[in-house]
Amino acid sequence: MQRKWFQYWFNSPYYHILYQQRNDAEAEFFIDNLTSFLNPATDSKMLDIACGKGRHSIYLNKKGFNVTGIDLSEQSIKYAKQFENEKLHFLVHDMRRLFYINYFDIALNLFTSFGYFDTEKDHVNALKTFRKSLNANGILVVDYFNTEKIIRNLNSNETKVLDHITFNIDKKVVDGKIIKKINFEDNHKTYNFEERVQAFSLQDFERMLTKAGMVIAKTFGSYALEDYNKENSDRLILICKKA
Repeated sequence: MQRKWFQYWFNSPYYHILYQQRNDAEAEFFIDNLTSFLNPATDSKMLDIACGKGRHSIYLNKKGFNVTGIDLSEQSIKYAKQFENEKLHFLVHDMRRLFYINYFDIALNLFTSFGYFDTEKDHVNALKTFRKSLNANGILVVDYFNTEKIIRNLNSNETKVLDHITFNIDKKVVDGKIIKKINFEDNHKTYNFEERVQAFSLQDFERMLTKAGMVIAKTFGSYALEDYNKENSDRLILICKKA
C-alpha cells in the first residue's frame, strides 16, 4: 500500500523546523478555556488524537488529567515520550484504527489534525472510531480551521527562512482540498513535500458526524470560545456528543 503524504511529511525533521514557532501559550490558553467550559472531573481520562509532539497532552496532564496521546509520526511520539508519567502516555497509532472502547471521557482532535484522507468514508470511519473510544457521556472536541476564511484569504505564495533553510510554499484549492506545496533545498539536495487538507465546512462536519452517530452540541469560532461566524472566525471548534 502506497504511503500517504502525511506519513512522510509529519515524520520529517523539516516539518518540525517549518512549524517550530507553534505557540505553546496559545495552546494553553485554548486548553484553559476548554476545560473551564467542559468542567471535567479531576480524574477524567482524555485521548489526544493526532497529538504531535504532545503540547496539548502535556498541559492537560499538568492540570491533573489522565491523558493518552496518539499520533502516526514515530518522530513526534519519540519526542513526546520523554514527558511520560503514570498519568501521561504516548503511542504511535493511526486514528482510523480502534483504540480502547467506551473508555475515555473526552477525546480531542485539535489544531486541524483531520481532513487528511482521500474519501469521506475514511473520515467518517475515523469519527466512528473516536465515538467508540468514548464512554456513554463522553465528549469529542474537534478544532479545525475555518475553511471559509482560509480560502478567502489564501496567500498563494509564501517564503519562510528557518534554520538557514528557505521554504517556498505554494497554496491553492483543488477539488475541495487546500493543497500546500513545500519546496526547499538543504545540503545541496532538493526536497518537495505537500499537505492536502479537505476544505470541510460546518455542514460537512454535521453530515459526517451524523453518519458516525454523533451530534454537535456547541460550536465556537476561536480559542477564546467566541461564537462561530463563518465569515470572520479563525477556527471551527465543535463540541460533540454521542447521538
